[in-house]
Amino acid sequence: MRPIVKSHIALFVLNLIYGANYVVAKGLMPNIIGPNGFILLRVGGAALLFWLLFSTRFEKVSNKDLGRLALCGFFGIAMNQLFFFNGLMRTSPVNASVIMTTTPIIVFILSLFILKERPNAIKIVGLIIGAAGSIIFTLQGSSGGDSSLMGDLFIFANATSYSLYLVLVKPLMSKYKPLTVITWVFTFGLIYVLCWPMSSNEIMQTSFSTLTTDSILRLLFVVVCVTFLTYLLMVYAMKKVSPSVGSTYIYFQPLMAAFFIYVFWLFGLENYTQDITLGKIMAALLIFVGVYLVIKPNKSVV
Repeated sequence: MRPIVKSHIALFVLNLIYGANYVVAKGLMPNIIGPNGFILLRVGGAALLFWLLFSTRFEKVSNKDLGRLALCGFFGIAMNQLFFFNGLMRTSPVNASVIMTTTPIIVFILSLFILKERPNAIKIVGLIIGAAGSIIFTLQGSSGGDSSLMGDLFIFANATSYSLYLVLVKPLMSKYKPLTVITWVFTFGLIYVLCWPMSSNEIMQTSFSTLTTDSILRLLFVVVCVTFLTYLLMVYAMKKVSPSVGSTYIYFQPLMAAFFIYVFWLFGLENYTQDITLGKIMAALLIFVGVYLVIKPNKSVV
C-alpha cells in the first residue's frame, strides 16, 4: 500500500475515534465521573504515555521557549479540555461535533491578528457564511433534546481556545520535533489541571472500585485512543499530506458522531437521536461551506 494512502487511512481513523468520543465520553458524565475529574485522568494518563515515548527520543528545548510551551499548555490542554468536557456534559454530541468544525474559521480570524496574515475576498465571504451558520446552529441548540445554550457556548469556547493554541504552537512545531512539543504541552497542561480544585475533588468523589467493565473500557478509550493514539496517527499522516488536506477531515466528525449516535441507540445504550433536526442540518451545511471557503488554497496568479 502506498504511503499516501496509509496517511489518508490514518486521518480517517483518527477522526473516526474523535467521532466516537462525543458519544463515549458523554455517557460517563456526570454520573460515573465529573467532567473536571475526567480531564485530570485524560491529561495525566496521556502525559505519562507521551513521556514514556519521549524518553526514548529525547530532545532538549531552549529555556526561552518554555514560556510559549506553558502558554500552549494553558490554551491547548487545560482551557481546551475544561471547556470541552464541561460543554459536552451540558449539550448533545451532535451540537459539540458540529460546533468544533468552526475551528478553521477561528484559526483564520486569530491568524489575521497574531500572524498578520492577509485575507482575500473569498475567505471573508467564507467567514461571514460560517459565522452565520454557527449563530443559527447555536441558537437552535437551546431548544429541546439534550442540548443547552451554555453547553454550546462552552464547546465554542473550547474551539476558540484550541484555535489559539494552533496559532501559538506553529513556531514551535517548525523548531522542534512534534513529539517534543506535545510532551511539554501536555506536561504544562497537567500542571494547570492539577491546580484546578474541582479536578482533584471530582477524582476523590469517583468510586473507582464500583466501576463496571463498560465504564472502565470507556475511560481507557478516551485516555489511550482519543488522546494518545490520535496524536500519533496525526503525526504519521502529516508526513505525507499537507495541513490543509488534513484539516478537511474535520468535516467527517459530525457524520461519524451521528453514525455512533445511531449505533448506540440501536444497541439500547444512550439515545441522542432527538438532537438531529432539519434546522441543525441546514445550519451545519452553512458552517461547512464557510469553512471550505476559509481553508480553500489561494490560486496562484500567473
